[in-house]
Amino acid sequence: MFDKLISYLDSVRARDPSPRSRGEILLYPGVWALAFHRVAHWLFVGELYFLARLVNHLSRWLTAIDIHPGATIGKNFFIDHGFTVIGETAEIGDNVTIYQCVTLGGTNPTNGVGGKRHPTLKDNVIIGSGAQVIGPITVGERARVGANAVVTDDVPEGATMIGLKARSTLVPAETWLREFIPYGTPCDEPCESENGRIDAMERELAALRAELAELRQARKPVAATRKSGTDG
Repeated sequence: MFDKLISYLDSVRARDPSPRSRGEILLYPGVWALAFHRVAHWLFVGELYFLARLVNHLSRWLTAIDIHPGATIGKNFFIDHGFTVIGETAEIGDNVTIYQCVTLGGTNPTNGVGGKRHPTLKDNVIIGSGAQVIGPITVGERARVGANAVVTDDVPEGATMIGLKARSTLVPAETWLREFIPYGTPCDEPCESENGRIDAMERELAALRAELAELRQARKPVAATRKSGTDG
């Protein structure tokens, strides 16, 4: 038990450079929220639904993080900061990192049956702050969801999702193989498709400027001839 706690705290420290000790990590609201959830989920599985909800409400009041007791969470789950909502049928793999103000939300079943309504996050997924991952979709292993992205479709393994509605970007192998990317977003955004469009617009603008300069140069002899004819 103690070894598992130490291993978990070390996994958090590997993803967050700010704590100076394991004891400091024990004060994190995300750590407490996960601990409360383990208890609430155990009660939920045992069909003690009222007690499970009671623990859930206590956890939300203390940590500002709302994890439904029915959610399934793997090892080394880390919520950095708080204000996160995780729905009942969400499934979270191992070594997943979620930043503040994230929602793993559900869709409203039209047939009156609950079923699977919330996302599944595979191992080593990173969800950036403010992201909304909605519906019974799967976010593939080692995928990243950038800050404030809205994701409503399945995310391929290793993809980085950005934007509203989120779209996938191709990530270089050296970035994909990195163990951890803070906030799930490469800071330099090396594959952002807008960069190519900006480059094309700059080339087009340079060509237009060159064409304009040629036209101005061509008009100079005509203007000079007209001026000499007027003087004569």
